[in-house]
Amino acid sequence: MTGHLYIVAAPSGAGKTTLVRLLLENDPGIRLSISTTTRAPRPGEEDGREYHFVDVADFVDSVSRSEFLEWAQVHGNYYGTSKRWVEAEMSAGRDILLEIDWQGAQQVRKSFPQAIGMFILPPSIEALEDRLSSRGTDSAATIARRIAAAREEIRHVDEFDYVIINDDLQRALGDMISLVSASRLEYASQRQRHAALFASLL
Repeated sequence: MTGHLYIVAAPSGAGKTTLVRLLLENDPGIRLSISTTTRAPRPGEEDGREYHFVDVADFVDSVSRSEFLEWAQVHGNYYGTSKRWVEAEMSAGRDILLEIDWQGAQQVRKSFPQAIGMFILPPSIEALEDRLSSRGTDSAATIARRIAAAREEIRHVDEFDYVIINDDLQRALGDMISLVSASRLEYASQRQRHAALFASLL
């Protein structure tokens, strides 16, 4: 049995991390892929929980050995997804979620064209600026750079299967839950998960 692969992407500040956390809390049947990154841990983050933190040399070495399903440089840091881990988990029938950007999504689709892509949009650029400013962790220059990057990321929204507008957190979460539920009801998925039932009925 093969699990589903979900891709969730969004510009910085659109609420992707919060929505993914709530989705995982709501659905224990989905496992989050922990990315490898070269950026420094933020306060409260732990190696192996939020990310696998490595230095640039180690990351580049992994790239040379084709160990990443996808990898990209974002805001001056590298991020990558373990190919071996994702393939093993899906082969075991577990559903996996990748919290990545549009560049990573393009790479993943080369290996998993059946991956289900969700893009989270903010209700406006102004709302995005407010959310980034309210974090209180970035300078004005950094926020301006992130807004410029967000505009570029949003240009790729049409590469995703589904779009969720996060103007209300609970509604956006409900949309994500509905998408996951619907994907599990597809014919191929149901026949695979309930092979004995289909064999007895057909």
